[in-house]
Amino acid sequence: MTNINVLDPGASPLDYYGFELRRLREAAGLTQRQLGDIINYTGSLVGQVETARKLPTPEFSERVDAALGTDGLLSRLVALVMRSQLPAWFQQVAELEARAVKIHTFHTHLVHGLLQTRAYARAVLSAMHVVDIDDRTAARLARQRIFEKSEPPVFWSVLSETVLYQEIGSRETMRGQLARLLTFETNPRVNIQVLPFSAGVHAGLQGSFDVFHFAGDPDIVYTEGYGSGHPSANPETATDCSLRYDHLQAAALSLRDSAELIRHVVEERYGEQRGADEDPVA
Repeated sequence: MTNINVLDPGASPLDYYGFELRRLREAAGLTQRQLGDIINYTGSLVGQVETARKLPTPEFSERVDAALGTDGLLSRLVALVMRSQLPAWFQQVAELEARAVKIHTFHTHLVHGLLQTRAYARAVLSAMHVVDIDDRTAARLARQRIFEKSEPPVFWSVLSETVLYQEIGSRETMRGQLARLLTFETNPRVNIQVLPFSAGVHAGLQGSFDVFHFAGDPDIVYTEGYGSGHPSANPETATDCSLRYDHLQAAALSLRDSAELIRHVVEERYGEQRGADEDPVA
């Protein structure tokens, strides 16, 4: 007889998700393999999710919801599951991202996590260790689903020109990441400005920061260190950083000129190189 791992649904969001998945599947009279066949996943993967050994993805959840007629239950739960997989010190920030009506970010060396491609995020997260890299990458990308809400936040990113030249992963990774930034060019809710080298001394020299704005709550400023995050609701800090952000936006290139610079860097730095025989080379 197969040994069935009995989960404690109160142990974690992942355990609760697995418990509910098994309950719903069994109520529908389906085996793991049968459900896997319906949603185009293996029965083994269904079993791993049910026993909290595998992280469910939003796509997996949507397919199960459709197959079992759960009215979106698992799709709602997966957001909590993904958030629980983030570092403990960052989970509060993910909640701020989900609640904010407007997010202002300034980054000096990296593309913000809400704009990262899978390859770029994976390269960033594997800088020091590769343990659970697939799950950690999936958890980071799941944060981007805030842009799919009926009322997504207005997101404004000012990034240093350095970000365009800091080669993360590979040339191909950078091509894909910069191309991703350009996909937002016509999206009025996601705005990207580049702070050029020519700006010289600027209001963000102390480092990267985010400012979260809410419908009925005070603004919160977020800064980050190695293995730690620092949200602050101090009114003076919020006022200071909001003023700094105004100055950074003024010093940055316009949205149109920023997109043109990104295109130029893609072609000049990360485009296909050609050898003497004019054939592309890696």
